[in-house]
Amino acid sequence: MEVKSNEPLATGESGVTARGNKASNRIWIVVFVFAFLGMMVDGADLMVLSYTLSSLKEEFGLTHVEAGMFGTITMAGMAIGGIYGGWAADRFGRVRTVVGTILVFSVGTAILGLTQNFWQFAIVRFIASMGLGAEYVVCNTLMAEYAPTKRRTTILGTLQASYSVGYIMATLLAGAILPAYGWRWLYYIAIVPVVLAVLTYRYVPEPASWLAAKAKGLAGKSVQTAKESAWRRIGSNPGARRMFLLWSITACALQFGHFGVNTWMPTYLEKELQMKFSSMTGYMVGAYTAMILGKIAAGWLADRFGRRVVFSLGALGAAVFLPVLVLHHTPGNIVYLMTIFGFLYGIPYGVNATYMTESFETHIRGTAVGGAYNVGRIGAAVAPAAIGFLATNGSIGAGFLMMGCAYFVCGLIPALCIKEKLYDPLE
Repeated sequence: MEVKSNEPLATGESGVTARGNKASNRIWIVVFVFAFLGMMVDGADLMVLSYTLSSLKEEFGLTHVEAGMFGTITMAGMAIGGIYGGWAADRFGRVRTVVGTILVFSVGTAILGLTQNFWQFAIVRFIASMGLGAEYVVCNTLMAEYAPTKRRTTILGTLQASYSVGYIMATLLAGAILPAYGWRWLYYIAIVPVVLAVLTYRYVPEPASWLAAKAKGLAGKSVQTAKESAWRRIGSNPGARRMFLLWSITACALQFGHFGVNTWMPTYLEKELQMKFSSMTGYMVGAYTAMILGKIAAGWLADRFGRRVVFSLGALGAAVFLPVLVLHHTPGNIVYLMTIFGFLYGIPYGVNATYMTESFETHIRGTAVGGAYNVGRIGAAVAPAAIGFLATNGSIGAGFLMMGCAYFVCGLIPALCIKEKLYDPLE
């Protein structure tokens, strides 16, 4: 495996060297492996909260709303982390930022195992979640700067599948650890990704484009001025401003539906459908496996038939299918319904990164994409508490029906308003 270099490459007038291009062609697969592993542990960390909600409610004496607030706090921390993670990636480098974010959420999550009440858990969770949100944004940026154009959506869609692999890993760990050792040990083992941070720093190089920008003085201390200019350019350009608004609303609806369902689905299966814990985890593994296939298939299809149609059909399909899952499940068909839904709600995330990236010009892309996606985390922050509120006065299933409305908005806006392939990130 090639050892990375932190030194800038000599650049010509274009700022891109033959050596840089050749290196990108050689190492993008290595970068993909580390980005995949990083996002996998990110997804696992996020999902651990879902599997421990029941235990946290019991031990800390929480209401449904208080338990849902943990999900809301997580999304709020991820939003702030995502916005500042993009800034840090420009200021300090993509790889250094990824390493730092892994350390933040890994150590922070391990400390959660030591907490003794609602407020201790909430404060530590918020800090750890900033690392989760930042790593997601920066891993996607890092990979986009290495991915070959003609396979970009397939590669980034497969990278998104890493989150679902993390969900499966968390599910299997929860099934093995929770019944025997309790919820605290599920958080203690989150210290393991520190090893991944060390290996990432050792073997993954900074992208040639960032090194070239650093050499020319476009990165580093001057990046804050560049970011401020990018925000002004977005605000002053009617087309960019409109696109930013459309993607912010779409991201809000997508994350409202996705994280609302993700946070409460294990509790829904266990408490309202009266499943044994072992059976519930088995169903969740099946749903997440289908989600992996949905993300990879979405990326492949989007490279061939277009980002817009695949994204919209996936979101609208999830919107239609959620009521079917809630209102028409039986002990005999729940496994099939969970599998179909897992495939459908994975599709938008398989296309999202590429579709958004190609919606903005290069000089505003990082600010616009990072800003729009993380404004969208408002939806992710509200959803868990909203379902908790509905569960207090009704059922978790009623909250899922509201998530279906969010998926409908998520699919409708791009279908009607967002053109695809407006700009090529490599041009």
